Amino acid sequence: MILLIPNESNTPIQDLADEKRVAATPESVKKFVKKGIEVLLEKQCGKHIGASDQDYIDAGAKIVDDRKSAFAQADIVAFVNRPDISELTELKPETLVLGHLDPFFNLPLINSMAEKHLNTLSIEMIPRSTRAQKMDALSSQSSLAGYVMMIKAANQLPSILPMMMTPSGTIKPAKVFVIGAGVAGLQAIATAKRLGANVLAYDTRSVVAEQVESLGGKFLHIDIGETGQNENGYANALTDEQKQKQMDAQKSAIADSDIVITTAQLFGRKPPVLITKETLALMKPGSVVVDMAARSGGNVEGSEAGVMKVVSGVNVIGTGNWSQSVARDASNMYANNIYNLVDEFYDSEKQVFNLDLEDEILAQSVITHGGKIINDLLMNMQQGE
Repeated sequence: MILLIPNESNTPIQDLADEKRVAATPESVKKFVKKGIEVLLEKQCGKHIGASDQDYIDAGAKIVDDRKSAFAQADIVAFVNRPDISELTELKPETLVLGHLDPFFNLPLINSMAEKHLNTLSIEMIPRSTRAQKMDALSSQSSLAGYVMMIKAANQLPSILPMMMTPSGTIKPAKVFVIGAGVAGLQAIATAKRLGANVLAYDTRSVVAEQVESLGGKFLHIDIGETGQNENGYANALTDEQKQKQMDAQKSAIADSDIVITTAQLFGRKPPVLITKETLALMKPGSVVVDMAARSGGNVEGSEAGVMKVVSGVNVIGTGNWSQSVARDASNMYANNIYNLVDEFYDSEKQVFNLDLEDEILAQSVITHGGKIINDLLMNMQQGE
């Protein structure tokens, strides 16, 4: 079996051209090779994580110059993100494509992958179960994203985060408000506390209050009625009335904060707008808001994907692709997730990836197979349900 790792910093996809992460490290290559899997890497794959082509060669990989011929050889292609639609003709039918495919917002690509008879596994669709935890790249990258967002906010804020007693007086600790206490939000809370800030957090799922408090944060309780989460661990969508109650109750917390981090994302749907320009105007000039969801629609009115801008006197950061800012650790974690995924389903005797669609993990994460889309959520979306 041949596994190909493309160099995604060479991708023709414009919004991913700054990608620094890679889907394999020399350490993960060694493990693949030990299992009898041949690994091909596009040259300079590891340049952003301090891994040279020679490091990969020493680990047992082969470096390829011609991306097209490598695509034609591969049985599995592991992306950090996704292929460009123009590259699909280079892949042989039944090739397994792995990556963060963002399928709900890239349906033309997914349809083309089905038409080309490619088997595609979307990393985002891997269930958050005990067995799947070791291959849950969405969670590992989100955890790093929470850290990065907090560090970016701290660097942009024109004041310090911890309390400091000086000969000229005492500096009060900064106030941080985190909206959304999922994997990214919890890591942002933990990072803010380590930096010495006072932290307040809110989530529609009151069950996470204990987790917030265990990290040293305070939980903002807002009664908006029945909420909960789905089987993928995402908060359920709110009604318009619930959204308004939430926004009204959060206004004073936002106005009182030096930093606000929003992490609210909905599975397969545009994220909710949680902070309006009117609410931003209530914050102190120079305050910072980080919008994790800027690339998929945004939680903050006026935020812009890929940039930092000033909105109503507030620095709004929507740069996105957060974990690639710490590409070395992000690549190490992602490479381990990819290895664990392949290892879980690799048939050493037949030297193939056992695409068992009866398996609970593959049943949820494989989205195209046999020339068609097989994921129920995507099929319903196509049918307008």
